[in-house]
Amino acid sequence: MAKVKYYYDAETLSYRKIERKTGTTVKYSVMFLLASALFGFIFVFIASHYIQSPKERQLARELQYMELQYELLNRRMNEAFAALENVEERDNAIYRLYFEVNPIPEEQRRAGFGGINRYQKFEGFDNSKLIAETNKRLDILEKAIVVQSKSLDEIAVLAEDKEKFLTAIPAIQPVNNEELTRMASGYGYRTDPFTKVRKFHFGMDFTAPRGTPIYASGDGVVARADNSASGYGKHIRIDHGFGYVSLYAHLYKYNVRVNQRVKRGDLIGFVGSTGRSEAPHLHYEIFKDGERINPINFYYGNLSADEFAKLLEKASLENQSLD
Repeated sequence: MAKVKYYYDAETLSYRKIERKTGTTVKYSVMFLLASALFGFIFVFIASHYIQSPKERQLARELQYMELQYELLNRRMNEAFAALENVEERDNAIYRLYFEVNPIPEEQRRAGFGGINRYQKFEGFDNSKLIAETNKRLDILEKAIVVQSKSLDEIAVLAEDKEKFLTAIPAIQPVNNEELTRMASGYGYRTDPFTKVRKFHFGMDFTAPRGTPIYASGDGVVARADNSASGYGKHIRIDHGFGYVSLYAHLYKYNVRVNQRVKRGDLIGFVGSTGRSEAPHLHYEIFKDGERINPINFYYGNLSADEFAKLLEKASLENQSLD
């Protein structure tokens, strides 16, 4: 039951009942409702911005954890980039330089990805830039690793070929000549022992007694071991690959057969004086892509610089050849 309120009327010296008007009641009701709504709005606003629900607090913690993980991932990528750059520098400055191949340019190693936006799916979120940038760096890192991996595969093949090349090159003297006294005639114009006419001598002659061992000057396959070539008598030809062939002429007998694979230093035959020869000796030639070249340039395998200079001096004398 609503309370009845009175007021004192001084004119009538009596208490009179307060009569509430309908309009006033409605007015106060509306004001109350408006005030309540405003208070509720303010409360909801404050609560939504400053007071988090358990679910919101959980999501905030997950977001903070995700940002931390992305930061750690970027640090690890920085370390990976630093390690990769070290390998790339050695690859360009040492490995590829040694094997005489062009370095890989930086723009090729760090090239981006053209065409469509690969990171559009990460847009529209609070951390879109962080996520997209991290994925972009990861893609670049993966591509750089693939480029470097392919480069190392290429270097491995080149190294294998280089090793084969170095062992195949005819790099030692074909007879034991430690004192360098067996050098009889070199490459160039010499006097023919039979006609006494000056003509070009395409090999080197090493004097040695009949039966002196002859050694393969490089790895290869015996292409010929016969006496059917004019002037050479019994002779051997070894195909070293890479365009190189060595020839050993005027042999007494063979120690190899055709198609036999030999290694540098293997005993292949013995010195003789067969064919067009004035005395027992070994006539030695080297071919590169079918052209005769000076063998003196290939004795780096068992000569010091001083020994090579001495042998070069002997080989340069324009004397009489032995064949």
